[in-house]
Amino acid sequence: MECKLRDLTLAYEAVGTGRPLIVLHGRGADHRSVMHTLEPLFEKRSGWRRIYPDLPGTGGTRAPEGMAAHDQVLDVITEFIDAVMPGERFVLAGVSYGAYLARGVVHRRSRRLNGVLLIVPSIERDAARQSFPEPQILKEDAAFLAALRPDEQWLRDAVVMQSRALLDEVRDVLIPALAAADQDFVQRLDSVPGFAFDVDALDEPVSAPALIVAGRQDSVCGYREAWSILDNYPRGTFAVLDCAGHMLTREQKTLFDALASEWLDRVEAYVLCNDG
Repeated sequence: MECKLRDLTLAYEAVGTGRPLIVLHGRGADHRSVMHTLEPLFEKRSGWRRIYPDLPGTGGTRAPEGMAAHDQVLDVITEFIDAVMPGERFVLAGVSYGAYLARGVVHRRSRRLNGVLLIVPSIERDAARQSFPEPQILKEDAAFLAALRPDEQWLRDAVVMQSRALLDEVRDVLIPALAAADQDFVQRLDSVPGFAFDVDALDEPVSAPALIVAGRQDSVCGYREAWSILDNYPRGTFAVLDCAGHMLTREQKTLFDALASEWLDRVEAYVLCNDG
């Protein structure tokens, strides 16, 4: 599907009907990776419309010339939300950089939120203030290492819990997305500071149910920084999972699915109570 905005056409996938859930994927990926993660949660759960946009420069969405700031990407996302669900309340989820953008959406549209999910969130963009764990491997797998191709060697240090099954999944949904991304644009965004405003300075805390999930061994986005935003979510669960790095949803799938399912239960109860 496509949504025509002012200076670009944003590609997205929408699945199901009911309360809207906007899901923002991570840096350089596209909607396929996070769709692969979250869709199993809805196999036995109805009443949800899941909306997965491709961020600018990824998937089917071109990055416009002149776009070079995180605020501009956030402008696109909020314009998209207002276009596909004008005035509606919605639920919001983001992974990694997508969670950083989700915090921007919270800042701008907090009164319309029925729930927030932040997965391995990017919190601190200033490298001088980051306190991330060093790369660590807790489970080394000979089959995983032997199967790595030359262009996949970065996975050797990126995966905390190695397995051939995880490698196959990454090849199916993540590697193709990274290969198709506009890497010049992605690198350009990486080189600039974060938002031009204090993204966590909200007018009031978010009253809707939230879930923040971080990996104890996440050397990409860390876990300590995420604790600093918890006061913005008085109905938030904060979980730091051992044996999990930046690929937490694959390395600790059973535990993540349980946490996410419980969060969806809380959101459904919150919507029912507030609609009633």
